[in-house]
Amino acid sequence: MAVTVRPLTGDQILAAVDDLAALRMTVFAEWPYLYDGDPAYEARYLREFVAAPDGILVAACDGDRIVGAATASPMQAQKAEFRAPFEARGLDVSRLFYFGESVLLSAYRGQGIGNAFFDHREAQARKCGADAATFAAVIRQAEHPDRPEGYVPLDGFWRKRGYEPVAGFVTELDWKDHRDAKETPKPMQYWLRLL
Repeated sequence: MAVTVRPLTGDQILAAVDDLAALRMTVFAEWPYLYDGDPAYEARYLREFVAAPDGILVAACDGDRIVGAATASPMQAQKAEFRAPFEARGLDVSRLFYFGESVLLSAYRGQGIGNAFFDHREAQARKCGADAATFAAVIRQAEHPDRPEGYVPLDGFWRKRGYEPVAGFVTELDWKDHRDAKETPKPMQYWLRLL
């Protein structure tokens, strides 16, 4: 499969909003997120993202089809719940870049695309003067009924990229799991790397 990985600009992102929303909903429906997606929310989220200064969306494309995407933007442009663990400790979020989702269809995994996503986002963070990059990953119980047998988390990959979980840096985000009737809070662990 000949996949190209490249950043998209604001207008290019807006033109692909529906495809990107469907991609996010497809990948986040899987373990460990189990997200019961809402197309209207997804489109709104992506439009908000485009408005963030210095944000980047990196797309993996198989021909004209977007098969993966990763986002990043300055932490100071994020919602309060994303900034809270850092601001509560008096850390300067203006020197921090937040890596949002990184989603890739399963047929395209294991080809180095994840590394390309990180390369592009880290380059953007450095270009914007960030000292560190961070992202948050959902924490799920080992005995969760939807956990696939033999599941291997991405922790090893993230560590190879130089990221480590930051003790005590946890936030909560609400979303609806497939088996739930309503949104519930999910703990999200921050990982960080100095650039």
